[in-house]
Amino acid sequence: MRQVVADREREDGEGTFGDRVAGLEPDVVIDLVCFTLDSATALVERLRGEVGHLVHCGSVWRHGPADKLPISESTGAPPVGEYGFQKDRIARMLKEETAAGGLVTTSLHPGHIVGPGRHPIGPLGSLDPAVWYTLSAGQSLKVPGSGVELMHHVHADDVAQPFERAVEQRDAAAGRGCGRGLHPRGAHRAERARVRPYRGRLVRSDRVAGAGDLGGVPQNPAPEHAEASWEHLHRSQCLTIKTARTLLGYAPRYEPEAAVLESVRRLIDHGELKPPVRSASDPTRAARPGRRPGAPPGPRSPGPRRPRSPPR
Repeated sequence: MRQVVADREREDGEGTFGDRVAGLEPDVVIDLVCFTLDSATALVERLRGEVGHLVHCGSVWRHGPADKLPISESTGAPPVGEYGFQKDRIARMLKEETAAGGLVTTSLHPGHIVGPGRHPIGPLGSLDPAVWYTLSAGQSLKVPGSGVELMHHVHADDVAQPFERAVEQRDAAAGRGCGRGLHPRGAHRAERARVRPYRGRLVRSDRVAGAGDLGGVPQNPAPEHAEASWEHLHRSQCLTIKTARTLLGYAPRYEPEAAVLESVRRLIDHGELKPPVRSASDPTRAARPGRRPGAPPGPRSPGPRRPRSPPR
């Protein structure tokens, strides 16, 4: 294996990134970090006729807030937000490219990627670590919205599997845009429930009424956490993996809660998840610095992440 270091954003701007990739003379290109239609189009035009297959990593956020679950390639709602708009445009362009007889392409659209070394998107739809300490202490967690919004976590191993299968089965994957999730049950509500057995106590989650309160969680999160909660929870997404399973033989190994738990355990074991310092009068001070919070749960998000993504 040979590693090549490149600044894609700069080279895209200079119009040289496609030349760099083509110069490596690859049989297949797997693009994990493409976030704009212009970037994707430039790469396709440079690789057309020179590479056998381009596999693109999209995102569940190519779909907007779900009005029908689970989401399939044909039932997703129109995207919202610039990240989702760009991912959807890229997927459509790739499908049209292959249908027109050009470069053979496949786009795969994961949910929220989790696993060892990744901070998980938690039950409130953000990366706020305080959520895990609230749950591990057996305290009530204030949940915005209806409390049943969905987030579809997928283990990194299960994200990698369909890329490998798409490469091995190019003809079956050609021109397709497959969603990649887990078993079709990825609700953040279920994620909270999985915390209970590890401390032997019941975790109570109280709903904060009103969709307008999605950003105003009573724990007074930092603005970035409030924004992330809104972005993740109002979409309420859960993917079907029927197409990937049927065409590619995709067989994910992890259930959502197991994938989340593995992420959190790894973060704890490596000292990357530590409770905030709280005053003695703070009622949430149950999880003290240096004290390992039982066996907490939870993992993180969407696909390659540059903007606030899910799921990549």
